[in-house]
Amino acid sequence: MATLGLNIDEQKAVDRFRTNVAEPSMTSLVVLDFWAEWCGPCKALAPMLEKVCAEYADKGVILAKLNVDEEPFIAGQFQVRSIPTVYAIFQGQPVADLTSARSESQLRQMLDQLLAKLPVQPGGEAPAQDIAPLLAMAEDVLGGGDAERALAIYAQILELVPDNAAAHAGLIRALIAAGHVAEAEAALAELDPKLAGDPAVAQARAALELAKDKPDDSELAALRAAATGRPDDMDAQLAFATAAFAAGERDAAADTLLAMVSADRDWNEGAARTKLLQIFEAVGLEDPWVAATRRKLSTVLFG
Repeated sequence: MATLGLNIDEQKAVDRFRTNVAEPSMTSLVVLDFWAEWCGPCKALAPMLEKVCAEYADKGVILAKLNVDEEPFIAGQFQVRSIPTVYAIFQGQPVADLTSARSESQLRQMLDQLLAKLPVQPGGEAPAQDIAPLLAMAEDVLGGGDAERALAIYAQILELVPDNAAAHAGLIRALIAAGHVAEAEAALAELDPKLAGDPAVAQARAALELAKDKPDDSELAALRAAATGRPDDMDAQLAFATAAFAAGERDAAADTLLAMVSADRDWNEGAARTKLLQIFEAVGLEDPWVAATRRKLSTVLFG
């Protein structure tokens, strides 16, 4: 979890969670028990959790307890609605809800199923490939529009593997998506030169260049009006498309640029097509939206 934009208490809560849960979960299966002093069912469940987790300790199972009254921020991040709630955490993410396991046999069965599927390494160090699920989760979260949560995941990855180019690139893109353009510029400027040429970093750099063109609402409205009112004015169309993408309206940007290519593909040395290709790079060539838009561009260019 990142600490960007958090108050002091929230930052401390994130640090405690990282130390007690996230970092151990990179090699072990952490059983995370959300509880409170006033919760009778929590106190009834605790001895069973402690007994079974102790039995499975040599298999890489660790019990972590989180008091929801003392750590409301973390409980909120997990969207805990009632207690007891028990999750299995591996490599920083929930992999199973164990709340329904109310007997030793039920919990053992669920743990056996998880341990058969997960590369848990009792007492080991997390190999580099163990960050792959975290990277995938971060991309899914960022693609789903939750930039702040994606920031938290990328920051966690970078604490584990500080020289991972994909994580640095993801952090920069998440900063951009969250509106922290200045912080994204700083993160890119501070990047190790050895990582600067990585394709993932190049994608983040392209996204940052486009994000710098983001207008405020009144500017975007004026550019939209100009483009609508002067459909033959290529400069007005390009200005609106650039601003629209920076403002998050990528469909409007792409439609405008595709119309420009259709009308005059050679205008200003192919500026509309060049801008589209820059957008494709910023979003990512594997993105489904990019693939669909590239097909539209091919249709316009080659009929």
